[in-house]
Amino acid sequence: MAELIPVDAFDLIIFGGNGDLASRKLLPALFHRFCDGQITNDSRIIGVGREELDQAGYIEKIKLALKEISPEAVGENFSAFAALIDYVQLDALDHDSWDQLAAKLKGHEHKTRTVYLATHPSLFGSIAKGLSHNDLVQDDMRIVLEKPVGHDYESARNINDDVGQCFRENQVFRIDHYLGKETVQNLLALRFGNSLFEPLWRREVIDHVQITVAEDLGVESRLEFYNKTGALRDMVQNHLMQLVCLVAMEPPSSLGDDSVRDEKIKVLRALKPIRENQVRTHTVRGQYTAGAVNGEAVNGYAEQLEGGNSNSGTETFVAIKLEVDNWRWSGIPFYLRTGKRLERKHSEILIQFKQVPHSIFDTEHFSTLPNRLSIMLQPDEGMKLNIMAKEPGPGGFKLKPVSLDLSFEQTFGVKYPDSYERLLMEIFRGNQALFMRRDEIETAWRWTDGIIEGWQSAGQPIESYSAGSWGPTGAFLMLDRDKRHWAIG
Repeated sequence: MAELIPVDAFDLIIFGGNGDLASRKLLPALFHRFCDGQITNDSRIIGVGREELDQAGYIEKIKLALKEISPEAVGENFSAFAALIDYVQLDALDHDSWDQLAAKLKGHEHKTRTVYLATHPSLFGSIAKGLSHNDLVQDDMRIVLEKPVGHDYESARNINDDVGQCFRENQVFRIDHYLGKETVQNLLALRFGNSLFEPLWRREVIDHVQITVAEDLGVESRLEFYNKTGALRDMVQNHLMQLVCLVAMEPPSSLGDDSVRDEKIKVLRALKPIRENQVRTHTVRGQYTAGAVNGEAVNGYAEQLEGGNSNSGTETFVAIKLEVDNWRWSGIPFYLRTGKRLERKHSEILIQFKQVPHSIFDTEHFSTLPNRLSIMLQPDEGMKLNIMAKEPGPGGFKLKPVSLDLSFEQTFGVKYPDSYERLLMEIFRGNQALFMRRDEIETAWRWTDGIIEGWQSAGQPIESYSAGSWGPTGAFLMLDRDKRHWAIG
């Protein structure tokens, strides 16, 4: 494992500090980094929320949340970690009530100050203005915007404008936790650290690309948010678009802050728009009905809504066929799909290479299969290259598909940290390479808005699929029309 280098002392202020994201992701990530010695004892974590809590009550709440995630993890280390934690009650919209927070920060101006907005995006602009109003903005300060930044292009632009009035662009960290996954980072190493793959990474050799982000969970506690959002806005505009960018981008000049992001924005600008007359052939919308996941019966999405609203227009599944219209990728389809309540949790990028141009083998009895490179993101991170090999033995020349597997956990003997752990450390270091720039966010929204407008204009229906399946029939027909099929499912 790479050497763990401690970060400089910091003050981290988490707005939404007693919310779901802070409890499930941020504070456990900080605790794990503290246990590994990357966070120093003179750093501070200040939770901010509207709930009336004192410091002891907040610490106890964090302890219970950590115990729920990993009961054995909360031992003697927790007391030392708890010494870093404080809590402030305030109303984010009432900027004149922030005296307590200002008092907590006074005298600590020498530390790196980071504000994490783990709140609804509608509060981002107001919190940024509140920090400015109370003279809490420092020159080297960082502000972190949790996804989604807006719900369309206009709202994203407004949020960016509001935050931009108080912070420079190089102070703003727009987070997408997929960019912190070890396998996503290894995609850069695979492409640009090996001379083997770069000559093959182009339209002349690759047949198509598949990106699947499947979840077996439903919407759970996010029902109210999700019903206004849907799978396209929640997953495609950010997570899947970032994966497309990393697969399709040209080699950056370095791993510096803007070199990688300059190449990603070129991919987003090269995406072919999906117009109204194409949405029925290039996109599929789905919503899960009752079924069984992992052997357990579950309700359908509509049954979870108040009153069992069977007319809900929210998609819990989306599949898209897109094209990157440039010299490297023109004519090569990228098939994306993501959904809730699918058969199992599985995220994967699959590079399907073209079939050999001519087979010298006896095709009457067996055939060669095209090579595939699978990059697994979850639940197990690793890579797999499928090739054809001769089956051992004297029984004749018979081919058999085999795979060259690389499991990161088995190879390196370590289970990798959660993506938030990596990203938080990069924020404290001031490294923006793994975060989204303003133009990335807004360009991705422009493209996604075109699909939403096409759905509305064309009256794109929502297909039903049983919970525990791999999604609606239309997603399979979309590839079948191209004489292809999903590698998983």
